[in-house]
Amino acid sequence: MDDAVRARAAAREAVADIEPARLREVLDDRLAAAAVTPGVLALVATRALDPTADMDAVADRAAGVQLIYEGLRLTRRLAHDEPWVEEAAAEADIAADLDILAADVLVSRGFYLLARTEAAAAAVDVVRAFGRDQTRREEAAPAAAADLDRNLEEDVFELAVVAGTTAVGGDPPTELQTYARELAADYDGEFPPPGQALPDATADRIAALSEERA
Repeated sequence: MDDAVRARAAAREAVADIEPARLREVLDDRLAAAAVTPGVLALVATRALDPTADMDAVADRAAGVQLIYEGLRLTRRLAHDEPWVEEAAAEADIAADLDILAADVLVSRGFYLLARTEAAAAAVDVVRAFGRDQTRREEAAPAAAADLDRNLEEDVFELAVVAGTTAVGGDPPTELQTYARELAADYDGEFPPPGQALPDATADRIAALSEERA
């Protein structure tokens, strides 16, 4: 199975039991259209260290990373673009309320998937850093605010390599985590649309950096 298909399917399955149905539909629609680059990176990291690894067994880790990213990305959008205005129609208010709930569910379900893995602490760090960055952003100049926003993608890519490599070995070396952040920075805060892959050299680079650790 293709990594993107596997990561997306695992993420959608993780929220398939959410009620009410309308909220579940909001979650599923977001995940169906999402760029699953963070989840794919977790799978690529696992395979780079162990080509024989059972990728289905790692899919929940990839889903956890993806869900946390989608939830925080949605939170970021809602924080920047106030969805509630006095003249808004009731239906628009309901949609905004559902988005708030969706963001909370995505992050909490992502935490659930990573809670008993070696990536649990890293997941907490991502959310804490996001909160700090968004607080600082409120008083930052435009250029600094953009840099603070881009930290989310870099933090999530770092989480992805932690989740992926620890599935088949020890903690990733600092150089690998730095590489993940640099890789995210290349996307300039916007991951590619569904269907586009990570650079071909990604797996080889992860393997090489991990071998240096050993």
